[in-house]
Amino acid sequence: MNSYKHTQIGYLMLVVTLIVLALFVWTYITASGETPSINSGPNFAISAIMGLIIFILVSFTTLTTSIDQNYLRIRFGYGIFSKKFVLNQIASAKAVKNHWYYGWGIRLCLKPYMWIFNISGFDAVEITMKNGKIYRMGTDAPRELETAIQKVTNSSSI
Repeated sequence: MNSYKHTQIGYLMLVVTLIVLALFVWTYITASGETPSINSGPNFAISAIMGLIIFILVSFTTLTTSIDQNYLRIRFGYGIFSKKFVLNQIASAKAVKNHWYYGWGIRLCLKPYMWIFNISGFDAVEITMKNGKIYRMGTDAPRELETAIQKVTNSSSI
């Protein structure tokens, strides 16, 4: 049973995905004056590239954060890119604001050294693990996530 679950939608990524898809469909149709065929040279290459780009973009349209009895989990899109944290290894959690240059997606920031998982906006929750590693999870509900993490980590340490 989940004690917390929230999905943030990256609307900008959805718009970019649709624009890229429209661009590739237009390119695919206009690449040759003939009816497109999956085995034709340039159209096959365009199809393969289009498929790869759409796969990557769709993978980062949502970020789901959930907390169950043992883990804090984050999952981009349909789950190919995900991470889980053992709750009893979390030392602290606090709501923070990311700098604009931290970017979106999965990032490694070198100063301060931390991993960032973000889909949209600048709000995040920073967790510090007992081993000293720092992670930030982007969210459009930072106070709720911070409270949920603190609630389960405080109750599991008793």
